[in-house]
Amino acid sequence: MALRIRVLLENHKGAGADKSLKARPGLSLLVEDESTSILFDTGPDGSFMQNALAMGIDLSDVSAVVLSHGHYDHCGGVPWLPDNSRIICHPDIARERYAAMTFLGITRKIKKLSCEVDYSRYRMMYTRDPLPIGENFIWSGEIPVVAPEAYGIFGGHDAEPDSILDEGVLIYQSAKGLVIITGCGHRGIANIVRHCQNITGIKRIYALVGGFHLRCASPFTLWRVRRFLQEQKPEKLCGCHCTGAWGRLWLPEITAPATGDVLRF
Repeated sequence: MALRIRVLLENHKGAGADKSLKARPGLSLLVEDESTSILFDTGPDGSFMQNALAMGIDLSDVSAVVLSHGHYDHCGGVPWLPDNSRIICHPDIARERYAAMTFLGITRKIKKLSCEVDYSRYRMMYTRDPLPIGENFIWSGEIPVVAPEAYGIFGGHDAEPDSILDEGVLIYQSAKGLVIITGCGHRGIANIVRHCQNITGIKRIYALVGGFHLRCASPFTLWRVRRFLQEQKPEKLCGCHCTGAWGRLWLPEITAPATGDVLRF
């Protein structure tokens, strides 16, 4: 089977997708090879589970659930998982966080970005370090960034900036190179790729799949990402969710997987 990725949930429906499938702002992917099945993110609610049933997919026997980070559009569907599911994620996954605006030195919360999840129902594997999953998969752990960008604030009174330190990615080691699966890419695509290369010792990037967080990127950021990816020469770029129209326009030979699509590598 090599590697197969089925898009259980994304912002849009794929062309020709079954009418019963639901699209939601968020991401949920079922990632499988011959021996391991991983649910990567759950979207904002139980729609990923409904879509899986409509696609004839049984999620009861996945090897693990991997949560990329603690934003509601990636882990909001966790309450729909069976009790005792094995979940791999960063220890900060459940921190309360908000989008915020600062005016005249005063920071105001605008929108809650986290969600209330009872993680005690599950077999939680919290780790900041890389973790092998099966024979060919690795959870990246924390992704180092020299000058991280803040994407909001944590809950509390001191308005601590949130640079999404809890974000990690799923890595698949194939004969053709690395397949890197991202939730949102908050930590930066170049930082993510370099980290994956460092922890695996594999420089060849075969594919990048997921959210690249470029929908509101500046022209300079888009140019830098494009130049970096042209240097890396991945064979496949599959940008969805928060990649955005600008990201898809600027990046060479990119495809945009959507709800109901099946990707093979």
